[in-house]
Amino acid sequence: MSEVKVFRVKGVMKHRTFPEKFVLEVPALKEEHAIEYVYSVLGSRHKLNRKRIVIEEVKEISPDEVQRSEIRELLSLEKIVL
Repeated sequence: MSEVKVFRVKGVMKHRTFPEKFVLEVPALKEEHAIEYVYSVLGSRHKLNRKRIVIEEVKEISPDEVQRSEIRELLSLEKIVL
């Protein structure tokens, strides 16, 4: 089974009137999965298409660096039963 990693994704959303910076922490198996998730979430929340979302940096972070409490709690679980 693969280990879930946490990625910090930084970039800019180009709204019609002004650009807005964003930083998201995303749990994912691979960097590509984290990027797809960011495109999906920001596109749906802000009604932006992919060319208006510019990803500047994707960095894998350690569990100690995670700031979002939901992700920290998920990482502390040993097993998730669905």
